[in-house]
Amino acid sequence: MSDTLIQSHLGENRSFDPPKQFGSAANINADRLQQAHQSADSDSQKYWAEAARDLVWHREWTQTLDWSRKPYAKWFVGGELNATESCLDRHMGTARENKTAILWEGEGGDVREYSYAQLLQEVCQAANALKSQGIAKGDRVAIYMPMVPEIVVAMLACARIGATHSVVFGGFSAESLRDRIQDAGCKMVITADGGYRKGKIVELKKAVDDALADNACPTVTSVLVYQRTAQEIPMVEGRDVWWHDTVPQQEMSCHPEYVDSEHPLFILYTSGTTGKPKGVVHSTGGYMTHALRTCNWVFDLKDEDVYWCTADAGWITGHTYVTYGPLAAGATNFMYEGAPTYPTPDRFWSMIAKHDVSIFYTAPTAIRTFMRLGDQHPQAHDMDSLRLLGTVGEPNNPEARTWYHKVIGGERCPIVDTWWQTETGGIMITPLPGVTATKPGTATRPLPGIAADVVREDGTSCDVDEGGYLVVKEPWPSMIRGVWGDEQRFVDTYWNKFDGNYYFAGDGARKDKDGYFWIMGRVDDVVNVSGHRLGTMEVESALVKHPSIAEAAVVSRPDEITGEAIVAFVTPIQGKEAGEALKNDLMAMVAKEIGAFARPAQIRFANAVPKTRSGKIMRRLLRELASSGTVTGDTTTLEDFSVIANLRDEEE
Repeated sequence: MSDTLIQSHLGENRSFDPPKQFGSAANINADRLQQAHQSADSDSQKYWAEAARDLVWHREWTQTLDWSRKPYAKWFVGGELNATESCLDRHMGTARENKTAILWEGEGGDVREYSYAQLLQEVCQAANALKSQGIAKGDRVAIYMPMVPEIVVAMLACARIGATHSVVFGGFSAESLRDRIQDAGCKMVITADGGYRKGKIVELKKAVDDALADNACPTVTSVLVYQRTAQEIPMVEGRDVWWHDTVPQQEMSCHPEYVDSEHPLFILYTSGTTGKPKGVVHSTGGYMTHALRTCNWVFDLKDEDVYWCTADAGWITGHTYVTYGPLAAGATNFMYEGAPTYPTPDRFWSMIAKHDVSIFYTAPTAIRTFMRLGDQHPQAHDMDSLRLLGTVGEPNNPEARTWYHKVIGGERCPIVDTWWQTETGGIMITPLPGVTATKPGTATRPLPGIAADVVREDGTSCDVDEGGYLVVKEPWPSMIRGVWGDEQRFVDTYWNKFDGNYYFAGDGARKDKDGYFWIMGRVDDVVNVSGHRLGTMEVESALVKHPSIAEAAVVSRPDEITGEAIVAFVTPIQGKEAGEALKNDLMAMVAKEIGAFARPAQIRFANAVPKTRSGKIMRRLLRELASSGTVTGDTTTLEDFSVIANLRDEEE
């Protein structure tokens, strides 16, 4: 990038220091971690103010936290910034300017690279294209794209001009897309003609056309279409615009629109108990602070690393640990378009070897899938470049963690098992690599500045190993700011349980004598059998300890005698026989691990259990199957509809 272009981005007489390393984990040891905990415990606002200074601010805040109107927190009050300056501009004029920011491989094997300078230019041109279509600060833009670099460009282009993006996973139906566009009142949709998944084209533009048909989304005035598959698609005159006809022709610089720290950076929809998705709102300053801090601390990022988070950008993991966190940290960020086992079961492992990936962050459900495929596929590839492994959203069970450590990590890579949620914005409870002593099955301790606890029904702290509600007692910067357009739902869903004093999103947990958190699953996934309260995850953990079982999902059904009875859906490892002998073994295993009262009333074998596309087990569907044999309600987030059909067939 030329000096003139750099100057046009930085502004006259404006410069940035090289990225600060305060947030880096490179020099963290046990003593420094303990000091950070002590600092955060004594003055959490001072701790987070120091973390926020790792970002680029246009105007510094006048108040670190305003918590005067619970549960509505405001962080870095009066501060102004633009998220893209921390992700892109700050790297200009430094050694990172020409460093690879995004290294991408398509499902067909095509590879593209973007340096930080090239990415900044593309983002500025895309931002100018949005402005040419009438998009301005405060507008909402829906993004419905395949996992190509342009999805990151689109997100950052929105942030560049102060528009709030709402990324919708490309696997959602037209109806689900329509609901989200309508709820957010989006003015534009950014999409692609299609994407590739397991060798087939996912017709994204067709879904957009269906969602917008019959003027169902009157707020939408334009659709920007990226050409990925080159299939023939209809373009609506006056509404639809090709990316390649619009973006490359724009000016290469775009002055960032500075926004208030509390300005909504994005809305991300997550499933709710009512069946209507919740539009989780995240702010700019607070979210970026936590994204950068956790990305550096948890992954110990170094300039030479090739970092790969396997999440789709349509989920919170893709927002925080594919887009905003790694780019703010100056990482080389690997992205992959397609399915993990296509066209061969070793696709992930071949790409790790090919691109010298050093940090690999994936979902526990993916790990369990790979376990079923056997050890021969990863062991066929040289993955000595790996130095750190991670799992998203839930700690691995001991069997999966052992396999991950031995087969993928070669018994040399530390594993960070992380707990967090869409609503938390970033990782909350996790070990730090090489610093925190780990225990399989636990996410260990909260990060500094996260006041997590396990409490009873009355809000008092639980004793050691006593099960209770997992809560956060004090605000943190990346916390949910609200449910878009539904203030009461925000209060009712996350704050009413404890009179607005504690954040509670539905998980149960316990703390052991070392203060380590053991996540026990959703509290609505608690089974009451003859007065015994059991977390379904406890029974699942017992079942998967059997060497023939790859995965288990436990739910309850009504029982006239015991109140509730346990029904277990289990998936045997490939090649293992599913029959009465295995059922008896599993009954004995649960009795041994938990007690005779915990033995399932019924065990059903399945090729797979139904999950959302983010990997969460859809227990509601299993409860309906266990109780009545039928399934109702919204199933748009279901990963594979054939799973439900197979379970129905097994019942019959």
